[in-house]
Amino acid sequence: MSQVLLEVGALVLSADAVIPEPGYILWQDGVILAVGRGVYPGPRDQVEVISRPRAVAIPGLVNTHGHAAMTLLRGIGDDLPLQAWLTERIYPTEAKLTGEAVYWGTLLACWEMIQSGTTCFTDMYFFMHDAARAVEESGLRAVLSWGMVGFDEQNRTQGIRNSRSFHAQWHRAAQGRIQVTLGPHAPYTCPPDYLAEVAELSAELGVPIQIHLSETKREVDECIAEHGCTPIRLAERCGLLNRPVLAAHCVHLTEEDIALLHERDVRVAHNPQSNLKLASGVAPVVELLRAGVTVGIGTDGAASNNNLDLFEELRLAATLHKGVRQDATAVTAGEAFTMATSAGARCVFLPDGHGTLNPGAAADIVLLSLDSVHFLPTYDLLSNVVYAAGAGDVTDVFVAGQPLLRQGEPVTLDVERIRHEVRRLEAILGPQA
Repeated sequence: MSQVLLEVGALVLSADAVIPEPGYILWQDGVILAVGRGVYPGPRDQVEVISRPRAVAIPGLVNTHGHAAMTLLRGIGDDLPLQAWLTERIYPTEAKLTGEAVYWGTLLACWEMIQSGTTCFTDMYFFMHDAARAVEESGLRAVLSWGMVGFDEQNRTQGIRNSRSFHAQWHRAAQGRIQVTLGPHAPYTCPPDYLAEVAELSAELGVPIQIHLSETKREVDECIAEHGCTPIRLAERCGLLNRPVLAAHCVHLTEEDIALLHERDVRVAHNPQSNLKLASGVAPVVELLRAGVTVGIGTDGAASNNNLDLFEELRLAATLHKGVRQDATAVTAGEAFTMATSAGARCVFLPDGHGTLNPGAAADIVLLSLDSVHFLPTYDLLSNVVYAAGAGDVTDVFVAGQPLLRQGEPVTLDVERIRHEVRRLEAILGPQA
């Protein structure tokens, strides 16, 4: 594959490396070869040149927690507490889902994420063969799990069988853009012996685990009443933390929980907007970061957010904890940006270097318009990206060096067909159906 040279007006290579002047990125076979200021000094005759002089390049954003096809459930159960939201609105609607619906719902999510600068996302849901097919077509990078619950023996057996089948067909598929993990839903839906079985399967297949942990106070209180410990400690007892784990939410944690997360290198997906909307609380992100825990940012599903715009989550992660703690230094712009990029990449078990624009990293690149009102004036480029920029400023998106969005237009998706199919499914899935 030929080399590609991207010329831009400014670069944010990482939170610690900002180039507020023209520069370039050179890549080949989806991997960044060189980055620099000014004009590319090498030969240009064998290089494809993409010129975006009025754009700033940043690493692609990483969405560390979500349920992609829940775009189909957007707005279906707002302003309800979590348990009522799940039992009265979400579960009954999900019972109507089919593989075809999950395929179109996932494509809708991919469209939304591409438009808002996300280049890699996680997903834990069902009909995952159809979700993976959508990811493959979209060109995005994804870390996918078949959702597993252990309500009865049939659920347990089916979850193991589905996960094995899904791993066999899709792990490292789509030119390596798809990684498969295991997805036990939570300790309150997966009994301890089932979690132990999942841990064993994780070791057998050599893949990580993603799971919801300590999302609500009720969950933690009920776990202590039933098992005599917090969900984090229960996960350890079941052997889950002997494996690489991405834990979503982690809102209600003890000091001992935080120390254990650090000791076992459990990565945490912080979902500020979903946790606020469902009144779950605010995760102790400052304490997690101080303890050395790797924290990324996630949107959760569009039914509890209600969008997949990581720029909103990025800004909220950088401001929410300031207000809660009454400390303007609580989470800096640099810390929030790292959570959305390189720390997010580590959360989802991508190789070191992902989530930056440094040589050797994947060419997962997002361009933002420097002509946007959000970049006027630009005293601090990183500050503009974190506190001012939004999805509407995204002009171009590349994953593994391939264009998914070109000057605002989707390249890989038939958006009119997606719009048509989702409108059709809306009539089938809606509360009136």
